[in-house]
Amino acid sequence: MHVPEKIEPAGLADYLEIMSKSVFQSGISWRVVESKWPGVREAMRGFDPGAIAGLSDPELDELAQDSRMIRHRRKLSAITANAQRMLELEAEHGGFQAYLRSHGSFEGALQAIRKDFKYMGDSGTYHFLWTVGEEVPPYEEWCATHEKKRR
Repeated sequence: MHVPEKIEPAGLADYLEIMSKSVFQSGISWRVVESKWPGVREAMRGFDPGAIAGLSDPELDELAQDSRMIRHRRKLSAITANAQRMLELEAEHGGFQAYLRSHGSFEGALQAIRKDFKYMGDSGTYHFLWTVGEEVPPYEEWCATHEKKRR
């Protein structure tokens, strides 16, 4: 099992980058994502939320043809929508971390993220929250309680 490195987010771009990595890893080997990540980061403008939120359809089409990228057009559209939603939630809550912590529990945050963001399933959300330093249950415990939902 691959354990992502934890970070201390310095701003919204860090949250967007980690969330985007979770989106890209959905259905793709983490090794593929990791190997392409420097190029993805460059092509995605350092995950600047304002720049990503404002990407037009022609710009997304260009990115979907960029060899540095994981070329999945629907995931690229999802990341643009996620950047827009992240900006909205940051404004609503006075910070994105405040949004994450406003749900009272890991399960509450999990449900909210799945509702508010595209391509964020249980596993991707768990890894996102863990990587950005939020409270999550121990992985083995989480797997045991979520295994039934996967079948």
